[in-house]
Amino acid sequence: QVRLVESGGGLVQAGGSLRLSCAASGRTFSSMMGWFCKAPGKSREFVAAIRWSDPNTSYADSVKGRFTISRDNAENTIYLQMNNLKPEDTAVYSCALTTTNYANYYNPSAYNYWGQGTQVTVSS
Repeated sequence: QVRLVESGGGLVQAGGSLRLSCAASGRTFSSMMGWFCKAPGKSREFVAAIRWSDPNTSYADSVKGRFTISRDNAENTIYLQMNNLKPEDTAVYSCALTTTNYANYYNPSAYNYWGQGTQVTVSS
């Protein structure tokens, strides 16, 4: 069984920064981790993804150059460093894990474990 727990959300002014954390427990070896966001009235959207076993990362176009996904294998934790935040980044951010469907890393349906989410609010 896998458990994911996010932390680090909050309220920040536009242009500010936040770092989200996702602590994973259980069978995470060789899996892929993703961050997704869901704003009110919108569907869940891909933000970034990383694998535990290699350094390659992927990002949505809207966050490239502003967000960085990283991992600490010793702590079984992934991070999302969010810089130059914009009001349109306001959403609930969730981390997710997939053990099989790596090719569709940008699709929420590819992930079989989810955290509870953490709210990020960016004021203008």
